[in-house]
Amino acid sequence: MTGGRTLVLGGARSGKSTFAEGLVERAGLSPIYLATGRSLDGEMAARIEEHRRRRGAAWTTIEEPLALAAALKQNARDDRAVLVDCLTLWLTNLMMEDADVPARCDALCETVATLPGVIVFVSNEVGLGIVPDNPMARAFRDHAGFLHQKIGACCDSVFFVAAGLPLKMKG
Repeated sequence: MTGGRTLVLGGARSGKSTFAEGLVERAGLSPIYLATGRSLDGEMAARIEEHRRRRGAAWTTIEEPLALAAALKQNARDDRAVLVDCLTLWLTNLMMEDADVPARCDALCETVATLPGVIVFVSNEVGLGIVPDNPMARAFRDHAGFLHQKIGACCDSVFFVAAGLPLKMKG
């Protein structure tokens, strides 16, 4: 992989992050991990630590829960491969801040189209189950679906990961 954009979708604990990390490592560029998650409790802190330990010292980690487009502008370079993990945590952060989610998603997609280097996005596919029983959960599911469509359209490749197995959907 010498350039391009990739979206990796999957369910919780599907193996999507491990697969995406492998894509970045195989690019042979300086690996950047752009983390959108916040360590708000012990369980999330443990997940973050697990990801850091798995990646190892070769990765540079940048934490940015809200200003994702700006962080990508600052860090995308021809000699770098950036892994954004994950888009659904970013959506959660935006919703918790009462941000204009559609506008922020549009801005992200517009920015991505202009950036150099390799960029790999990880996101949870949440629209395969039952319709959520509350308005916030339904809004989250809908925002995620629309964002995945937009990012998927501007990516060169899209994968769906289940049971640790990637299914190439585009590219």
